Amino acid sequence: MPFANVNNLRLYYRLEGAAWAPVLVLSHSIGTDHGMWAPQMADLLQHFQVLRYDTRGHGASDAPAGEYTIEQLGRDVLGLTDSLHIEKFAFCGLSMGGAIGQWLAINAPDRLTALILANTSPQFGPLAYWDTRRKTVLENGMASIVDLAMQRFFSSEAQGREVLVGAATSVLLGTNPTGYAGCCSAIRDVDHRGQLGRIKVSTLVIAGNKDVSTPWEGHGEVLARGILGAKSVRLPAAHLSNLERPRSFTVALLEFLQPVSSGDPLEAGFAVRRATLGDTHVDRAIAATTDFSHDFQELITRYAWGTIWTRPGLDRRTRRLLVLAMMLAFGRWEEFRLHVHAGLLHELEPCDLKEVLLQAAIYAGVPAANTGFHLASEEIEKASLS
Repeated sequence: MPFANVNNLRLYYRLEGAAWAPVLVLSHSIGTDHGMWAPQMADLLQHFQVLRYDTRGHGASDAPAGEYTIEQLGRDVLGLTDSLHIEKFAFCGLSMGGAIGQWLAINAPDRLTALILANTSPQFGPLAYWDTRRKTVLENGMASIVDLAMQRFFSSEAQGREVLVGAATSVLLGTNPTGYAGCCSAIRDVDHRGQLGRIKVSTLVIAGNKDVSTPWEGHGEVLARGILGAKSVRLPAAHLSNLERPRSFTVALLEFLQPVSSGDPLEAGFAVRRATLGDTHVDRAIAATTDFSHDFQELITRYAWGTIWTRPGLDRRTRRLLVLAMMLAFGRWEEFRLHVHAGLLHELEPCDLKEVLLQAAIYAGVPAANTGFHLASEEIEKASLS
């Protein structure tokens, strides 16, 4: 298992993705672990090398006795990234993780390239509340706070709430009470309100409109107002917004970390066009371009491939399936065949084509789907022989 010896304790971590990609560090909430970020991973790994870790006192990391400080938790991140030879990174932290992110931005600004503060606060509330929480888990165990935590983690309207609560409960019950209590101390003593003006790194604040732990008023809005130039996004979710609204959270994160370029999207369009359709097709299209068709080729490359296909809101597989459905519905059979062929060389499998064609049979008509099945079958046979 991947452990790093940091500040006299072992931290469990997972580093995934291409070594050449920019690094994004994900830091979880109190009472969870690095697995909290699972819904985001497939999309994030297309763009980043992602480092997840279990905060001290949580998951597979050590849980030393005593009260922790937010400085300790921040220095754990610096020690972990140092041990992995990561000099600079974007940091996304939720709740307790967001407090760690604030400490890093204030005390180690040269290490951060961007900062996402989700469902968090510069000051978490009455000291007595956290002291009571510490005492409760130390005396009665983690089961004593499960109901309270789940009421705060997820709203009553959360889609799939039973599954979410079941998974989160399992992790919470497996958390070391000593480690949880130590992190309660760190959260209790956080107060960055007078230091927010020192945060200069580009920052996104994500808040949940149903979050009773760190609501926008008095928490998220304080961060957004106090950090110069901070952007903000509010989601219809409770405290663990990345789990309750996983797609919305991921898109907000990606749109912030990968903003649309202000330059000409033509170059990006060519790159995506090649990745989607293949070099052979693009080279053939370029070779066939004439003075008469040149402007049209630039038009579709710049706007279709460089502006729409580069958006992070949908992954490439989903965009392929949408294109196939629309080409079938409109009877654009040359384009349909082209995208079937390219899709089979990349993200798509015959079962994907079958589902699109069956869906199209209902909504675009059986005759169109019949033609689609015929053309797709030809391309599947070609692919099996190549």
